[in-house]
Amino acid sequence: MLRLYRRGINTAGVAMIVWINGPFGGGKTTLAEELHRRLPQAMPFDPEYVGYILRRWVPLPDSGDFQDIPLWRKMVAEFAAGLSAEYGRTLIVPMTLVNPRYREEIFDLIGKAGDEMLHVFLDVPADELRRRIDAQILVDDNPVQDAEARAFRHRNVERGVRARDELPAGTLILRGDQHTPAELADLVLRALPAQE
Repeated sequence: MLRLYRRGINTAGVAMIVWINGPFGGGKTTLAEELHRRLPQAMPFDPEYVGYILRRWVPLPDSGDFQDIPLWRKMVAEFAAGLSAEYGRTLIVPMTLVNPRYREEIFDLIGKAGDEMLHVFLDVPADELRRRIDAQILVDDNPVQDAEARAFRHRNVERGVRARDELPAGTLILRGDQHTPAELADLVLRALPAQE
């Protein structure tokens, strides 16, 4: 059930989380920035920073992907639910979740906390993803880390595209290659609850 919001501030006692999912290079961060520009009272939350913390202190799994750390999934859900509970604002979360089991785990934990969620998936074809990945600078001033980040994204292109086939009902699927960030933000805002 969707609730009413005004300028990104919760007016119904339950927080709204806008989770922007999709493959690496799909435009999640750009869309999140555009949404935050339009909803300045909303709070951005990037779960990748939870991964950075864990990467520093716990052994990484063989995959090298911090999403494979069970604690990461639990902490992300608790952090999102905690921000929502504490501040009562719309939360904008750009994060790729292509493993359906992990996505379910995180979303179930958030749902148990009582938070409403709009799950957005940016659908972008593989060839466009590769072009975007090659065009981006992913890590400033560190060519080695930049190359590693680019290689990780390239390895996950097909996996990210296939994730579209296993999305839960109610997911707002948007073609990230057929709309500008402003147009995508318009579509997301239209899918949010009616404004008071």
